[in-house]
Amino acid sequence: MLPDTSTHRVALVTGANQGLGLALVRGLRRTLGEEGIVYLAARNVDRGEEACALLRKEGLAPEFIQMDVTDAASVRAAAEMVRARHDGIDIVIQNAAARITKEVPQSDQVAGFVDTNNHGTLRVLQSFVPLLRDNARLIVVASSFGSLRNLDARLHARFDAPGLTLEGIERSMDDYVAAVRDGSAKEAGWPDWINVPSKIGQVASVRLLAREREADFRRRGILVNAACPGLVDTEASRPWFADMSKAATPDEAAKDVVWLATLPSGTREPYGVLVRHRKAQPWVS
Repeated sequence: MLPDTSTHRVALVTGANQGLGLALVRGLRRTLGEEGIVYLAARNVDRGEEACALLRKEGLAPEFIQMDVTDAASVRAAAEMVRARHDGIDIVIQNAAARITKEVPQSDQVAGFVDTNNHGTLRVLQSFVPLLRDNARLIVVASSFGSLRNLDARLHARFDAPGLTLEGIERSMDDYVAAVRDGSAKEAGWPDWINVPSKIGQVASVRLLAREREADFRRRGILVNAACPGLVDTEASRPWFADMSKAATPDEAAKDVVWLATLPSGTREPYGVLVRHRKAQPWVS
């Protein structure tokens, strides 16, 4: 049975049954203490409940919630559960991400990758932004690849232009998927590695949301940012980096993201940017 939440801060982390996501739940539980309720959201029920059991053995007490970010109905159901229980939320960390492997052609992976990382992010924003309480913190875990400096100038307007919408960014990501699959991506100026456009799309969505809702968010003390945790030693990252000697453990990497998610009321910056090691990163140059 959940405690009375009238004086509790409510947090949710997606993709949280392992790696960085699990570390983020651990860090939030420790930081928020008895004044916090932290939902560990995962697609797989068994793995999610096992992760919660692991944290309980450490003396922590997360709540499990099933959520598949590739399924809009699943995301809406999770948001409705939070709304019904708490009438709002204070911290949302969209961390769910698909893995890519070297053994499978990128053309065979790109659709699922974008559906999870990019369309999944939009689904989370659509369902959870309406639940944000005053002084809430919303974070999308991305990376430093998410900068226009990593993208051909011909494509910049797809991610940063007047009149751009969140749905328009997702259409650009679908166009990218189609280009990878039909072999025209390189000629069009898209980067070779599918992780780069995906991260650019995520950061662009955060920037756009922050800009569109700035008057309301600023008035209510809400901060929206993307976060780069740096190189993290996980099963997903090891195949892509030859030297992992300087990689952080998930718990080490989680510290800066938890800091961003728990900035005190009255904090004005950072806002609408990509943050790495507690510093805003450039978008263009």
